[in-house]
Amino acid sequence: MIKELHISPFARPLCVWIIGVLLQVNFSIAYESLFMLLILWGFLFLSWAICLETNRTVWVYEGRWIWGVTFMFMLLCVAVLQTCYVELGYCFSFVNEELLLFAAHLREILLNHLEYLHLLEEEKAVLGTITLGYKEGMDWEVRKQFSMAGVVHLLSVSGFHVAIVGRLISSALFFMPRNGVGKWLRYGLTLLFLWLFVLISGMAAPAIRAALMITLLLTGKVLERLTERYNILFASAFCMLVYNPLYLFDVGFQLSYLAVFSILYFYPRILRLIPVRNPLFRIPWGWIAVSVSAQLGTVGLCLYYFGEFSTVFLLANLPLTLFVTILIPVALIWMLLPIDEGWIYVGLKNVVEWLTASLFDIVKMFSQVSGATVSFRFDFISMLTFYGIGVSICLYFHFKQIKYVWSVFLFVLILMICRMIEKNILCGI
Repeated sequence: MIKELHISPFARPLCVWIIGVLLQVNFSIAYESLFMLLILWGFLFLSWAICLETNRTVWVYEGRWIWGVTFMFMLLCVAVLQTCYVELGYCFSFVNEELLLFAAHLREILLNHLEYLHLLEEEKAVLGTITLGYKEGMDWEVRKQFSMAGVVHLLSVSGFHVAIVGRLISSALFFMPRNGVGKWLRYGLTLLFLWLFVLISGMAAPAIRAALMITLLLTGKVLERLTERYNILFASAFCMLVYNPLYLFDVGFQLSYLAVFSILYFYPRILRLIPVRNPLFRIPWGWIAVSVSAQLGTVGLCLYYFGEFSTVFLLANLPLTLFVTILIPVALIWMLLPIDEGWIYVGLKNVVEWLTASLFDIVKMFSQVSGATVSFRFDFISMLTFYGIGVSICLYFHFKQIKYVWSVFLFVLILMICRMIEKNILCGI
């Protein structure tokens, strides 16, 4: 991973942009004229250096740190200004009101099909939430059950849902040629329907992240360029934060990117722990590895925001992931069909009813297990210490250097000092 981070062009610009967002949000440092002058100064400096430099090789290679630092400084200023503009409400939107109304109308048409299902109202609400992100009918008690089972992520349209829809769209366009004009037409239609689904489902930050990553991946393939997984992740985060820097403070954005980063890092390592060659066991083992990888990365953030951790998530995710993987495409296909009494429509309707009812029963079963959740809340310092220790352990196993073991003790010491200070303040000392 360390090598991949070094070769990811978007890693450093993303870090600089995040620093600029945090500076503006926490200190409100943006003075428009001053930062405009700083950006103009950087641009003039780079232009002057390029125009006057006679030996271009020396400038490009030996002086690369000069223009690199200048560019990063300009990017930092732009990040501060963009965050300031968004805070003031000057955020440009690619989605106008007419398009949002059109998407809401399409979603309403699709949701009307749910009235023909022989399901309980709470089961219909779950189905509408899982497939189209419609949360208005979701009962708090039902959401609590999903949370206790460790599968509350299924109730928000995320990368998992977008990936399933993307696979469905790709399968539906199987007949189109994969070269020449057909390749570009296939590419355009895939992105059109994928972003239409994201728009209909409410444009949540995790769904936008997934659609943006798929867009970058497909663009690389259609242009016959090599794609690097970490770079695609960083590029999508950079694009989202350039568009709206305040996405950085969205819980869905944080959990989504942390989960994907954790999966990219831990998933191949977990798979190597127990090599499974039998195809009947390899697929469920892969699902388990993905679930564990995502939990390793998001547990600290979940304890900070929600104060709960599911102890049955591993057992619940395996059957529920299978059910949802089948339910989403079947339900969407059924919703797109005209309402009639044909055997295809009725057959799909029966499958949707059985899958939804079974999904709901499994969630209820796991949520009623004694000790299904552990209540424990991290404060901000505890969360940072948790991730600091985790990163130090990962670095130790990668480099095998003792200094990373000492960094673990350092983080623990910092946490203990903070706790002593808080205790003394509470005691009035």
